[in-house]
Amino acid sequence: MSKIIYPNKISLSDNPEINEQIIQKEIAENPSILGLGDLVLKDTERIQPQAGRLDLLLQDPETQRRYEVEIQLGKVDESHIIRTIEYWDRERKRYPQYDHCAVIVAEDITARFFNIINLFNGHIPLIAIKMQASQIGENIGLNFITVLDELVLGTDEEDEVKEITDRNYWIKNGSEITVKTADKILEFIQSFTEGYEFNYNKFYIGLTKNKRPNNFATFRPKRKLLNLEIKLPYSDEIQKKIDESGIKDAEYFKKWGIYRFRLDEKDVQNNQVFLTELLQTAYKNSQ
Repeated sequence: MSKIIYPNKISLSDNPEINEQIIQKEIAENPSILGLGDLVLKDTERIQPQAGRLDLLLQDPETQRRYEVEIQLGKVDESHIIRTIEYWDRERKRYPQYDHCAVIVAEDITARFFNIINLFNGHIPLIAIKMQASQIGENIGLNFITVLDELVLGTDEEDEVKEITDRNYWIKNGSEITVKTADKILEFIQSFTEGYEFNYNKFYIGLTKNKRPNNFATFRPKRKLLNLEIKLPYSDEIQKKIDESGIKDAEYFKKWGIYRFRLDEKDVQNNQVFLTELLQTAYKNSQ
């Protein structure tokens, strides 16, 4: 029968046989131990022009999001916080096609520095991970705990006053043509899931099922074009399909995690399969 044991917690910074390079190697060989998902290693000791070397550069193979990771044994200090933010800033400027997140890993994140790091959160995508070490026989066990997660910013519709309107309101403020274009896209949604209908608000048209909103897509009919926003992580594959679709006005907003399309009737008619595919993926992500 298995026994419950209580391993002794130890300090890696006090262990002469352990250094940051050893921890860096362990994470590089198995990035998933950080608890940030199934990430892959892009680079170690990545040279930053006139700014030293980034410990680890990790990437999510699905979303292509990149994580700039700095490691520190012992208590986190000012220099490592500044270095983490500086490396994140340099990488995002060098490779703006990717979404970037700064990550600091340390044994001890004190209340003082936790507060300092927390000040940046919401302005800089920043994750703080506490690294705990335990002695288990002759071996050392590592446990990584996220003590400060990235603040997810609210979307426009979450901040807006949800004043209930109706279809005629949007025909008046947009046009009958663009509202009918939205109707067509709702048909795309109804082709892969049942029960969804429009939820007419003052600033946007959302989606609801059984009186429960699920705005994986929102609609803003204008005079000539329909603004369609779909909640999806950025993807090079999606971007390639957009380029090939003939849709001229499409943009990705990293802050909100949405693709925004400005569509006319022709765009919708010619891209039914592509738009349905995007909507279905966004719907699955929302479940």
